[in-house]
Amino acid sequence: MDDLVRAAMARWPNVPDIFGWLSLTTTGQWRLHPDGKALSADSGNRYPTGESISNAQILGFISRNYHHDDTGRWFFQNGPQRVFVRLDAAPLILHTTDDGNRLQAHTGTYVNNVLSWLLDDSGHLYASTNLGPGLVAGRDLMQVLDTLSQPDGVPPDLDHLVSQPQSLSTLNVLSPFQSAGTTGIPLQVCPTDQVETIMGFVRNPALGYA
Repeated sequence: MDDLVRAAMARWPNVPDIFGWLSLTTTGQWRLHPDGKALSADSGNRYPTGESISNAQILGFISRNYHHDDTGRWFFQNGPQRVFVRLDAAPLILHTTDDGNRLQAHTGTYVNNVLSWLLDDSGHLYASTNLGPGLVAGRDLMQVLDTLSQPDGVPPDLDHLVSQPQSLSTLNVLSPFQSAGTTGIPLQVCPTDQVETIMGFVRNPALGYA
């Protein structure tokens, strides 16, 4: 978090939080909603797309001051005010680096350790990381899946894993994205509607807000 932001928080500690002005897409793009209606879904449960933010300084400022509260709601600390973010997929969008050996969040920060994987029944791959929960970007999905192996070196049979009852749909895998020396981390399959609960984040930050 920027020092100027910390100073503003200390000077004005009781500024109300705001909702509906900022969203994060499945590709890791910040989107502005000048009308404050980012959380206003239509009858088909589709949310407004908002306006793209292209200014590099603004993007850097948002990314440096992006955090979460104890309930799993993520926000941009804009000076003394929390601007809660609507998530189209996950708090972080993860890409592979050019050498394929590291993951990098959409904020520009590198992942040091993947703690577990979660594959939903729509084919989206999520990772629990030292930075927080993230979705592996679609363009990087196959590259990441190709790195996964079981401790005996055999690639995981994902089709078989998906077909198993929920209570059985977990196995240990290895990948270059976890801490060195780790013998295996969980790869779990779950229904799409359980991703938020299992990974501990909230896509709609107004839920539970009083």
